[in-house]
Amino acid sequence: MLAWALQECLNVEPPPKQILVTCAACKTQIGEGNFENFMGDTWHYKCIRCHACSQSISGAEAFKRKDRLYHKSCYGQMCEVCLKNLSANQLGRTQYKCNPIWNQKYCLSHDTDGTPRCCSCNRLEPSDVDYVTLNDGRDLCLECLDSATMDNVECQPLYMDIREFFEGLMMEIKQQIPLLLVERDGLNEAMEKEKARKTTHFTHKRTRMFYHIILLMDLQNHHHDSLTIGMCLSEEQVIKTVVTRPKIGRGNRITGLITKPYKVERHWQVTAILVLYGLPRLFTGSILAHEMMHAWLRLNGYTCLEPDVEEGICQVMAHMWLESETMAGFISSASSSSLSSCRRAKSEFERKLGAYHKLLIEKNPSRVYGAGFRAAMAAVNRYGLRRTLEHIKHAEALP
Repeated sequence: MLAWALQECLNVEPPPKQILVTCAACKTQIGEGNFENFMGDTWHYKCIRCHACSQSISGAEAFKRKDRLYHKSCYGQMCEVCLKNLSANQLGRTQYKCNPIWNQKYCLSHDTDGTPRCCSCNRLEPSDVDYVTLNDGRDLCLECLDSATMDNVECQPLYMDIREFFEGLMMEIKQQIPLLLVERDGLNEAMEKEKARKTTHFTHKRTRMFYHIILLMDLQNHHHDSLTIGMCLSEEQVIKTVVTRPKIGRGNRITGLITKPYKVERHWQVTAILVLYGLPRLFTGSILAHEMMHAWLRLNGYTCLEPDVEEGICQVMAHMWLESETMAGFISSASSSSLSSCRRAKSEFERKLGAYHKLLIEKNPSRVYGAGFRAAMAAVNRYGLRRTLEHIKHAEALP
């Protein structure tokens, strides 16, 4: 009996382990029965309050940012950069700026106080989000980083997609033009070398150099920063190109970037296409479409065009490619064998990014890139792309 009693004691099952639950707001453990599932997270009852006004909040009026809850009305009065209440003028009216694409409301002061902006979408860096800093000083938001093209190998599938886009318009580029991703300093260095050679040795306008500059604009308030993003080379050069995808190191800075020299040799009128590295797929693709149109023009005898005519029709091609991407239900064509052509639904961010870069092209204030595009687009809309190109070749001007 004693042995039986001892055996029974050993067979007693241990009590079930208590599952520890952590509050999404205060990050402390929650006791049993003292929590509520709310907006996809677990909270103390006392923590389900608006972070701005500290009043209780319900699901119908709640907005969540990170691990903070807000009344929708309270959040609407906050700067999305510093997360403080928007200031009012002497008349009591709230003053702020708001991008029409991203709907990012922010204090007027952030335009001049050094707050970082994403070099792709131009959104300001919020105080509770760390943007990634590229080695050449550009800042990149996490959404743009998600599809950023970081080295030559990553860009090849997109390069093939753009070539197929041209073929679909009966504008095949038969030569295999080297595509090189470069840092900002490398792009500027190549631009200066080409400019110096043409200034020293040539004077005829047939030797004119073209490089791609974009204005990253606050579309509502005309704040903008210029950035050289691409170039179509026609001279032999040694280019430092990005060959290894970098990593994100301490302080959200890019580290481990490896470049190597690449000599471009002149076999045709186009020696290479250079594109700034670290930009998302849609932005990189629009640059590629623009630069490949330069290449197509040169390889097909369009050599005497004025800058506003050539840049204008190149911007039309970039705009058409973005239009094809943002209007389609899927990214890229199903016929391509490249990895980037696998069908996948676009995210809401990708749609907005495409719309933003289309607007940048449409609203560009410069005479060459902006007015040139609008004149070329009007001609294409009226006469079609093929007839417009035929007229440009014979008249060296837009119809």
